Order: sequence, then C-alpha cells, then structure tokens
Amino acid sequence: MAFEDLHRPLTAAGFRGAIRWIILISGAVLILQQFVGPQLIGLFGLTPERVIQNHWWWQTVTYLFLHGGIFHWLFNMFILWMFGRELEVRWGTAYFLRYFFICGMGAALCVLLLSPHSNTPTIGASGAIFGLLVAFAMVFPEAVLYLYFVVPVKAWQAVILFAFIELFAGMEGGGMGLSRFAHLGGMATGYVYLKSGEFFALRTFHPFRRVREWIRMITLPRKKRPVVFHEVTDELVKEVDRILEKTLLKGADSLTSQEKAIMERYSKLKH
Repeated sequence: MAFEDLHRPLTAAGFRGAIRWIILISGAVLILQQFVGPQLIGLFGLTPERVIQNHWWWQTVTYLFLHGGIFHWLFNMFILWMFGRELEVRWGTAYFLRYFFICGMGAALCVLLLSPHSNTPTIGASGAIFGLLVAFAMVFPEAVLYLYFVVPVKAWQAVILFAFIELFAGMEGGGMGLSRFAHLGGMATGYVYLKSGEFFALRTFHPFRRVREWIRMITLPRKKRPVVFHEVTDELVKEVDRILEKTLLKGADSLTSQEKAIMERYSKLKH
C-alpha cells in the first residue's frame, strides 16, 4: 500500500465489511446488556472457572462482544475503526476476521492460564484490538501516530510503548491486572501469528488462491480473462499511476480493455 494511503481522512468509507459488523453487533449487545443485566455477562463473558470446569468454550469468543459501558465500547470501536480499516483493505475481510478472532482467543487463553479458578468475568474486545495494533505496526511500521494528539511517534515505537505500559500496569495487580495481561496476550498472539510465515500467517492460503486464478485464466478465452487484484498493493498503485499518466497524455480512448479493468477493480478496492 502506498504511504499516502495512510493519510486518508476518517470517513464513512472505512465503516464497511467486517469492521461494520463487529461494531454493529457489539453495539446491539451493549444495548441488550442494559435490559438483561449480569445474566448476559455470566453466560457469555469469559469466566475461567466455567470455561475449564463446565467446558463453556464459546466464552473464549463471545466475551469479545460484551463491554463494561458506553465509553468502554466507544473507545474499543474507535481504535478498531481507525487501525482495522487499513488492515481489512490490505488483507481482505476473511483474513482480517481470522486474525481478529485468533488474537481475541489468544487473549482469552492468557486469562485462562493466569487465573484458571477465577469466577470473575472478563469482557471486551481489547485483547483482539491490541493484536490489531501489533499488525498495523508490522505492516506500516513507518506510519506516524500522534500520542495525545501532540507527540509524533512511529507505529512500531507506539506499540512497544503500549506493551510496556500494559506490562507494568499488570504487574501492579489490582482488579485490572488480569485484563492488562489479556491485552499482552492478544499482542503476543498477533505477533507470533504474523511471524510464523507460511505455516500460520495469511500467506498460507495464497498458493491455493494463485492456483485457482491460474486455472481460470488458462481456461477462459483471452478476451474474457479477468484482471484480478485482491488488495491495494504497491504494484497495483504503480500500475494505476502508469495508466493515469497514459490517460492524461493520450486520452481515455487509448486505454486497453485490460487497463480499464484494472482501474475499475482499483476503484472498487478503494471504496
């Protein structure tokens, strides 16, 4: 992805795909919590004692959609929207969702390992969202973030800072100590997942997709062969720049059917 893509304004264009549904579902659950009360948290929040003794394994996923209040929900969804939209555009919705839930389950596993006999529920998507922060820093390490809207830091520096803050806050203990380690669990899970190469990372599934595309390309007549792009890459951006330059010099009528297909696909990926 071109660096300038990271400076797009926050618009409704980012409210789509998996991010939109995560926000809408967790928002609906938050409203439902106001009517049902603690019973909903007891059934779907992450309670280690119930997960291990009663085998309520669904709680390792459902706890992500519960929140402690409107501000807890707003903060998590804002971070999800701000950083997740770039990852979903680059990876695609299926890969993005896989990563989100793997980080959330990694955070849940951290809670279960650290406090297996606890009957206090853990709720919130923070563990998965901290995993998204790690992914953003790995994909766009040089992107500049502004801490407290003032201090500029690179994405990878910010994530390291967040990790230390969560570690020291967790070591202080207290009621929020376990949640802090859950955040670290989500971060560690995301890092290991993305660093595991062809065995666990997103690239594992790319060869199969390439084979399907190759078979489709050679079996279709040349004029009907599609131009397929699944993400906005540097290669695609360079090709679009070349086509735009050609359009300025020779006009839109000079474009081939393949070049027009590339521009159409690029437009769909961007919007």
